[in-house]
Amino acid sequence: MAEKKTVEEFIAEQRTALQGNSECGMTHYNLATGLLNLRQIDEAEKEFKEAIRCSPSLAEAYVQLGGICLQRGDLDGCLQYNQASINARPRFAEGYGNIGFVQFQKGDIDKAIQALEKAVNFNSMFIQAYATLANAYLFKGMVDKSIETNLKALALDDKFSIAHNNLAICYLEKEEFELAVKHCDQATVLGYEVAPEILKEIDQYRK
Repeated sequence: MAEKKTVEEFIAEQRTALQGNSECGMTHYNLATGLLNLRQIDEAEKEFKEAIRCSPSLAEAYVQLGGICLQRGDLDGCLQYNQASINARPRFAEGYGNIGFVQFQKGDIDKAIQALEKAVNFNSMFIQAYATLANAYLFKGMVDKSIETNLKALALDDKFSIAHNNLAICYLEKEEFELAVKHCDQATVLGYEVAPEILKEIDQYRK
């Protein structure tokens, strides 16, 4: 649905389908994703809510509504919708990942870790959840756990720049300066903007 015309055709198809069956939650969801693609946020929000009304177990719709809340800076709303997503589907990794992210933003690191550990347990390929979890561990001073978690992320994608940046900080903490330099450089090559104070510190240890 990259081109606008294609998206508009997709939206028209979903509207036609709803004329035949207005109580199909999945069709409301599909229509909402098309509207979201065109940045018609308010209309998309209405359709996601309709999707939930028709299909209360449609966990993805709750997550999308949480995403809309996040765009508006409403962390509590985002949290509530993602909580609803895991109530609808108890092993829904994306919901747990988002809960962990929001709790981290709110400064409740223990709750963030609890949710993110569930997210990666339910989906071992959830690279973004590994990155946030690694940050949360580092924040708690659990440097070895942070390193272990960042390495799991890199096992999924060795070009995941956030994990390289995180590892540079972790290895600085452990005074393993050669590894800190290596991962800092990899993060930079991959386009990540390493914080100036971290760069300055790492530059001291270049050979």
